[in-house]
Amino acid sequence: MTSGPSPWWHPTAHQDRRPFLLGRNRLLAALRVFFAVKDFTEVETAILQVSPGNETHLHAFATDLVDADLEVHRRYLHTSPEFACKKLLAAGEQRIFTFAKVFRNRERTGTHHPEFTMLEWYRAGETYQALMEDCARLLALAAEAGQRRQFSWRGIETNPFAEPERLSVAEAFERFAGMDLLATLDAEGASDRDALAAAAQAAGLRVAVDDTWSDIYSGVLVERIEPHLGKGRATILYEYPSVEAALARCTAHDPRVSERFELYACGVELANAFGELTDAAEQRRRFEAEMEEKQRIYGERYPIDEEFLAALAVMPQASGIALGIDRLAMLATGASRIEQVIWTPVA
Repeated sequence: MTSGPSPWWHPTAHQDRRPFLLGRNRLLAALRVFFAVKDFTEVETAILQVSPGNETHLHAFATDLVDADLEVHRRYLHTSPEFACKKLLAAGEQRIFTFAKVFRNRERTGTHHPEFTMLEWYRAGETYQALMEDCARLLALAAEAGQRRQFSWRGIETNPFAEPERLSVAEAFERFAGMDLLATLDAEGASDRDALAAAAQAAGLRVAVDDTWSDIYSGVLVERIEPHLGKGRATILYEYPSVEAALARCTAHDPRVSERFELYACGVELANAFGELTDAAEQRRRFEAEMEEKQRIYGERYPIDEEFLAALAVMPQASGIALGIDRLAMLATGASRIEQVIWTPVA
């Protein structure tokens, strides 16, 4: 009988991982200097939350909070510090960042871990274009910390010092899938499932009878577009359809698309950014729609954080972004899997 790989705490395994871990430490130190120079305040957010987030396909870890009177309250380990950070913006903070431990169930691959570190930062009164500039600088900082001239992942290389390509989602669908994505959205941004299904099938993609517009959209993104992103230089994929806006506001020039972008390097998604939505009624509508879909697919739903919606009423216009530190550390150190850059991986 053959034995499995040594556990991470075995001295030999740890020595193999240690150079990657030290590279991660250098990355975190460089990032803290970056934010300090730009007059950001580092904050810490509570992990236990009333709601872990309200996205259909994110799955949380649940626990019970028992108070002194033995009353039991359901709480969740957050999937992002976003709600708490926006409450701090409502409280009056202007520029903040946090390195938050976050938790997502049903996720474990070479680039996913059930517990990981999220870097989030927010700029009150600034547009999400400022975050695009931040991303370009952070990629270069990561490369310097890892002492690398190129990032490489599964045969795809990215020059972290090159200016990232800015590519709209509509342009990406046209370029890589030969599809007119905006033609499947009406003037107000409502989606036409059958139109997108026909376009996907014409492009040679399989569409199931019960696939929604979002299912088809996600399938095209994963199969035809993401493999091409971040080749040679990083890609900023921006102006996501408004039906995929999450917590982003729609653009002023076209209600069909939103102020949302994602950052890719070597085909790996690194960050997700929003020009933040501050309309509480619209945010509630989106949350309720997401939870209806979650109930339909998975048979469960998460509560809505009413305090978060109340905070949106006084939160200033802002932009914010979430970046996966472990994935960036992988590229910066040359690690081949996420556990190599996590000091104590989940068993």
